[in-house]
Amino acid sequence: MTLLRDHDLARAFDHASHSYDRLTALNPGYRTDLARSARRLRLPHGGAGLHLLDLGCGTGASTRALLRTAPHARITAVDASAGMLRRALAKTWPDRVRFLHLTAEELSTVEEGPFDAVFAAYLFRNVTDPDRVLAAVRALLRPGGRLAVHEYSLSGSAAHRALWTAVCRGLIIPAGTLGGDRALYRHLWRSVLAFDTAPEFAARLTDAGFTGARAVPVAGWQTGIVHTFLARTDASADGPTDATADGPADTRSAR
Repeated sequence: MTLLRDHDLARAFDHASHSYDRLTALNPGYRTDLARSARRLRLPHGGAGLHLLDLGCGTGASTRALLRTAPHARITAVDASAGMLRRALAKTWPDRVRFLHLTAEELSTVEEGPFDAVFAAYLFRNVTDPDRVLAAVRALLRPGGRLAVHEYSLSGSAAHRALWTAVCRGLIIPAGTLGGDRALYRHLWRSVLAFDTAPEFAARLTDAGFTGARAVPVAGWQTGIVHTFLARTDASADGPTDATADGPADTRSAR
């Protein structure tokens, strides 16, 4: 199973950036689920006084979700694709939001942070070394910092694996092919199949040194296909760590 990686993947996103927002708009719940995952960070006081990182911001949909849940926070949004960033920058943002052209791996080499929370949507299955990126994220977070990962990560159920393949073959890949981006959307299909299941990624977070790692399902047709992963760094006395903003956490392998 050949996947796009590094510069090849960034170039594929560059090419697809012109139609990306239109295609994601066809996915029922795409923006609603991003907003739900951002809210699950449970940032206090609308984010006042906080510095947040949107890692893998794409065209800014995840940044918008983060801004809506924390309208008073300062947000740094980064992405490896120049084309996706151009689309994000063409939108209207408050001065406290800024965008940087960086790969996830480059974050540790620049003077950014520390951050009070990190939001990463649809990122980790696309990086070559997720453990290295998790280590960089952990180093960038303040003690007690919060992490929310919104990701295509299958439950482990054969039914959810089959549903994902059916949706990709019947809708996602044909729609992407019409826009000239067949390779990217075949990568999307295959990358999800190859990535950690939800229990596996939650365990990866724990192995990376995060505490309280848990997987929480999203609603609708993506239940069992997309999860929010929540975790924190050590040494926090601020706020609860054992629940989400819209219900108790669920780490079951099938949903």
